[in-house]
Amino acid sequence: MNIALIGFRGAGKTTIGKLLSRRLDKKLISTDDEIEKTTKMPIAKFVNEYGWKRFREVEADIIEYVSDFDDCIFDTGGGIIMRNENIVNLKKNALIVLLTADIGTVKNRLKNSRERPALTKNGNFLEEAKGVMQEREARYKNAADYTIDTSMMKAEEACDLIMHYVKMELQ
Repeated sequence: MNIALIGFRGAGKTTIGKLLSRRLDKKLISTDDEIEKTTKMPIAKFVNEYGWKRFREVEADIIEYVSDFDDCIFDTGGGIIMRNENIVNLKKNALIVLLTADIGTVKNRLKNSRERPALTKNGNFLEEAKGVMQEREARYKNAADYTIDTSMMKAEEACDLIMHYVKMELQ
């Protein structure tokens, strides 16, 4: 069984994915890294040149491919839930854990990040993030088997919870 971490950027998917991968001795696959390998360019540049629609197509191809793997941790992009086929593919062989965080925590975690493309043409991070989070909220919740709010939680604590959920699923 795989574990797929979903959620908005800054919710802790990458940090928790790395720790979980080490703790469970499972391979970590970052879908964003796989997209960059496939397109041979940084995501921000790819989105700038080809747009979000083409990015989502490449992302769906990657998800379809990796969904056949086993015993992996998937650190997915924040918009993975924008295409239903991604969730259908992940659900074939993965426990889907939604990581959430309040807007202040997200802003704090992302304040020094320069490599992420803008989500809209708005330019105001706070307004942009709030709008996109609200737009995606129902999709995230519908896709998730479990949800963990990481706002006030250490990565180790989130890993403990995920490991508990995995044990419950395997019983």
